[in-house]
Amino acid sequence: MNVLLVRLSAIGDVVHTAPLACALKDHWPEARLTWVAERPGGELLIGHRAIDELILLPRRFLRSPGEMVRLVGRLRQIAPQVAIDAQGLTKSALVCRLSGAPRRIGFGHPWGREISRWLNNECVDTRSVHAVPRNLELLRPLGIESPEVRFDLPEAPADRAYAEELIEQYGLARRTGGFALITAGAGWESKRWPAERFAAVARHLAVRHGLGVLLIWGSDAERALAEGVARESGTADTQPAPRLSLPQLAALARRARLFVGGDTGPLHIAAAVDTPCVGLYGPWPAAGHGPYGAKHIAVQVEYLEGSTRQRRRASRRFIEAISVEAVCDACDCILRREGVAANAFCA
Repeated sequence: MNVLLVRLSAIGDVVHTAPLACALKDHWPEARLTWVAERPGGELLIGHRAIDELILLPRRFLRSPGEMVRLVGRLRQIAPQVAIDAQGLTKSALVCRLSGAPRRIGFGHPWGREISRWLNNECVDTRSVHAVPRNLELLRPLGIESPEVRFDLPEAPADRAYAEELIEQYGLARRTGGFALITAGAGWESKRWPAERFAAVARHLAVRHGLGVLLIWGSDAERALAEGVARESGTADTQPAPRLSLPQLAALARRARLFVGGDTGPLHIAAAVDTPCVGLYGPWPAAGHGPYGAKHIAVQVEYLEGSTRQRRRASRRFIEAISVEAVCDACDCILRREGVAANAFCA
């Protein structure tokens, strides 16, 4: 049995699809599983125990005739019997269609978007609210019901060594309280909590809990933001991290005591490697997009009922409705190891 899994992007969504790969391999251990993903999110899957072949594509690969010829040629060599479109867009469904797989499973209502429902021939109407169990519902046509949720993100020895070197270099190994990671950036303005509030949270973690704080960033603009948060925090315990690859970030997050950030890929990476997270949510409903698992808290006051486009363009009032006190309380709750209900919500 050759199975093709297509989840191209984004970083958090790739992470949320990893349990689907684990469940497939558990159910069919002899099956050969190929995953098609775009960089950079797909780099998190290098060496994943459930994936026999990982095809990594550049972003906007559809615009490159050469990339498409190579991709189709490789897919036809693989000759999958089953292709699973775990993204629900035209481009992901097209990859499944071009593979020649006779069974093409994808989302029906409401997550099958654009023309994906016409390109896939077995569409699953999903009922789950959160993305992780929703993705797993795609396995129903294969007789896989309610599988165990495991992410199993791999850790290469080089990434482990680099994370441990950073911890030593920044003096975090000597911190009795351990260290926290904060990401102040976000892909869309509507998800971006004010930098000065992140600085206040960093100061709280350093002063009250004795944690070192590293600020994670992924672009030059986010680096400047991290440097500003570090200055605004007024404590030498808060420092910007160096530029990290996603696998290096995952290795560092495994060793952190806490991760704080908005609805971003790094937050979901940290949750997947079992680091307790505090997620800050504005217009996107945290019930469907929050960090998955019992260790985490999503902080949200209100969200926007509307389309993805409307949420991208939403006012910052949704994210700015979250107070510093609410986020600090959520951090305290986790750090005190008090009972935290699965995906609890604070306001």
